[in-house]
Amino acid sequence: MNIVVVGLSHKTAPVAVREKLSIQDNALEGAIAHLLQLPHVEEISILSTCNRLEIYAVITEAEQGIHEITQFLSERSAYPISQLRRHLFILLHQDAIRHLMRVAAGLDSLILGEGQILSQVKHAHKLSQKYQGIGRLLDRLFKQSLSAGKRVRSNTNLGTGAMSISSAAVELASTKVNNLQDYRCTIVGAGKMARLIVQHLIAKGATEISIVNRSQKRAQDLAQQFSDTELQLHPLEDMMNVISNSHLVFTSTGASEPILDRAKLEQTLDPNQQLLLFDISVPLNVDNDVAELESVENYNVDDLKAVVSKNTASRRQMAQEAEALLDEEVESFEVWWRSLETVPTISCLREKVDTIREQELEKALSRLGTEFAEKHQEVIEALTRGIVNKILHEPMVELRAQQDIEMRRRTIQSLQRLFNLDPEQQYSS
Repeated sequence: MNIVVVGLSHKTAPVAVREKLSIQDNALEGAIAHLLQLPHVEEISILSTCNRLEIYAVITEAEQGIHEITQFLSERSAYPISQLRRHLFILLHQDAIRHLMRVAAGLDSLILGEGQILSQVKHAHKLSQKYQGIGRLLDRLFKQSLSAGKRVRSNTNLGTGAMSISSAAVELASTKVNNLQDYRCTIVGAGKMARLIVQHLIAKGATEISIVNRSQKRAQDLAQQFSDTELQLHPLEDMMNVISNSHLVFTSTGASEPILDRAKLEQTLDPNQQLLLFDISVPLNVDNDVAELESVENYNVDDLKAVVSKNTASRRQMAQEAEALLDEEVESFEVWWRSLETVPTISCLREKVDTIREQELEKALSRLGTEFAEKHQEVIEALTRGIVNKILHEPMVELRAQQDIEMRRRTIQSLQRLFNLDPEQQYSS
């Protein structure tokens, strides 16, 4: 078995490519089911965010399994494999293990140390469990990666003062205008990223903020978190009217198709009205044809890189500390994975020894007589179990902990010969 990750991120692909491969929550079940039907794929988990689409898999044959996953991505995005391959990264075994841990720790994020990715990894794990995509290996990997991400945040200052996509968007906006207090701001969406935009706009001095959202209850819930600021709430059908009275618009929705395009803006905006758009969604909420409008400036998540680079430079030392912690986490996972090789032999040996114990116990109890046997059977049985456990304990611990692969395999073979064990026959039956 091999663990592999096939994916693309803000480092390897522009947002125009990433949005074609983005898999929304409502499509995950079908995607996981499709991937599990591939001949060489045993386990699957999908991590899809605005900055990455990564497919983690346990495969039985590396070359074939990777090809099958790549073919799936090609068909989904309508990109030929030859065109798609230039944007993909493929990591095997230890590199794949370390990559997920780095992602969970915020070390592979556009914004170094950002905290939202940890909850996104947790969400991916939860959905993979729900849709029965993962088994023992990926379940353990995701749990340990989440633990590693939390450990990095607890034992380093990497998460302290880190920016987020939302804060970077507001920072970019503040560089485009003199004073946010003088501008009317609109946010389309009312999720977590929208909440962070509101938070950072207020911190930068913005006072006129409108929220446009399909669900008014969710918009109201968001507004309640900022009771000191009067947020204007609007239904989605009023979006264009609200935008026509705005200077800055931030979009952060889960829409699979653009909700703003050139035609809508041309019909709504005055010919000389200046508008700044900040689209932090993937798939994009703002169509690329908006760039044809001279009075509109449109920015997406890829435009945030210059903003976050200053924040990143000062955090390099913290990242090095985090990498050292991940070395330990990767090694811990590797030790656990290697120990799985011993499980069939250990189980088979325990079953054989326990069968012998039960047979000998039954003979002994029959010789002691019914009255004695009934009175003392529980004590005698506990005694025999204790003896077996103590005899097997140290050899089993030593076998699991054996780091030398060849030595461990020779030990396993010796045990199988000495005790006439056949784990394959046991597991097949």
